[in-house]
Amino acid sequence: MPASESTAVLRLRPEDHVVVATADLPAGTEIALADLEPFRTTAAVQQGHKVAVRSVPEGGQVLKYGQSIGRATEPIEPGMHVHAHNLGMDLDEREHEFGTARHTPTFPENSDLPRTFLGYHRPDGRVGTRNYIGVITSVNCSASSANMIADQFRHASLDEYTDVDGVMAITHQSGCGLVPDSEGGQMLLRTLRGYANHPNFGGLLVLGLGCEMIAVNSLVEGLGLPEGAYVETMTIQDIGGVRATVRAGVEKIREMLPRVNEARREPADVSHLMLGLNCGGSDGYSGITANPALGHASDLLVAAGGTSTLAETPEVYGAEHLLTRRAVSAEVGQRLLDRIEWWKNYTAAGAGTLDNNPSPGNKAGGLTTILEKSLGAVAKGGTAELAGVYEYAEPITAKGFTFMDTPGYDPVSVTGLVAGGATVVCFTTGRGSVLGCKPTPSIKLATNTQMYERMREDMDINCGRIVDGTATLAEVGEEIYRQIVAVASGETTVSEDLDLGQEEFIPWHVGAVT
Repeated sequence: MPASESTAVLRLRPEDHVVVATADLPAGTEIALADLEPFRTTAAVQQGHKVAVRSVPEGGQVLKYGQSIGRATEPIEPGMHVHAHNLGMDLDEREHEFGTARHTPTFPENSDLPRTFLGYHRPDGRVGTRNYIGVITSVNCSASSANMIADQFRHASLDEYTDVDGVMAITHQSGCGLVPDSEGGQMLLRTLRGYANHPNFGGLLVLGLGCEMIAVNSLVEGLGLPEGAYVETMTIQDIGGVRATVRAGVEKIREMLPRVNEARREPADVSHLMLGLNCGGSDGYSGITANPALGHASDLLVAAGGTSTLAETPEVYGAEHLLTRRAVSAEVGQRLLDRIEWWKNYTAAGAGTLDNNPSPGNKAGGLTTILEKSLGAVAKGGTAELAGVYEYAEPITAKGFTFMDTPGYDPVSVTGLVAGGATVVCFTTGRGSVLGCKPTPSIKLATNTQMYERMREDMDINCGRIVDGTATLAEVGEEIYRQIVAVASGETTVSEDLDLGQEEFIPWHVGAVT
């Protein structure tokens, strides 16, 4: 923003019809922008909300980020608060081009940014950022037993096992009454197998009941687990009931602990890192501070040979044309559009639309339509070309910037990213999400200083400094990148300090249950 412009608002593009309030603005606040006549706000406008700077007729497009965020439902004049009372959905189809905006980010020369981290080298060549033992369930019927087993270690001292991060139960609400070959059955199976094969697990106990549709052995067969992998399988019916199973499971993990503890962190190139990009509780600052700063960090990791994955398909709807322009091929771009079409049908079948999003909290924070929310959300993906598009929980094999089809519901989305192989997650939030994640650490990025100060025990980095004027976007982006490497090397996040993440394992459930 030029120095001659008002410091009360932030203008993102010269052609925009709106600016963003950087503080609560009383009615009558004067706004002076370099190329426009001064005007005053006609109503009180909260921080993060939009103020009109140009006239828009009823039915006209309203631009922010240089893109349409909706159509005026009544005439809009400079100084008016622009929100749900006068802005509606723009249903025009967006033009899709494949590969016209491909860009390969470069790592800055002569930089002191780290290119290595300390990780756990697995026999198959992958490198983990944590070293957990997992108790994974094939069916909900074994969930209580798995929790009982893990709880024996969750509340006990593991001080003698300094290279074991903990024992976690991976439980869910399905696995039986579900046709394994159905879309929902395959989605659950991919998720469970993705966790079973995750490099952040050094040992695994797979636990079932014994008569479920998704059998215990199906979670580990064909995974290509390296010889000598610490994997045990059990079923409650074979062992002799819950009590006997818990005793046997605890004993198996006790035997596993010293062997898993033999792993040591050793240097690894950052190209081994896979970064999951997610957001939750977004606000009017998300697309201005935390999301583009995370995008900068994502570009740095991709430039260094690593992988980052954007998700939450309903929250790229309306901005998908910006991603298809970055696709490495027409096939990759079309794959994203196919997932958008799937979502249109999926929401219609549930008597909804994709514009049911944003949430009430998003709107309270200044976001009005899904178009506006999505334009800010895609900023998490930086500028790198789109190398691949994956279905939910599908193993991510491409290097570079990728996309995974997930819901916008945070724990379900992050579960899919981790199942796909993410070894670090960065999570941006403006309203204050407290989501944690295991076995992959989650770094929480606050979009605004006020929320960061109010909830600083739950936030890792304050990206609100970008609007405050105390740090640039590039500086915060580099700070995020450094934090990704530090956390990958063992530094704990605030969510890990609170031992959050076990309850946030929530696979996406679709389809019929018989």
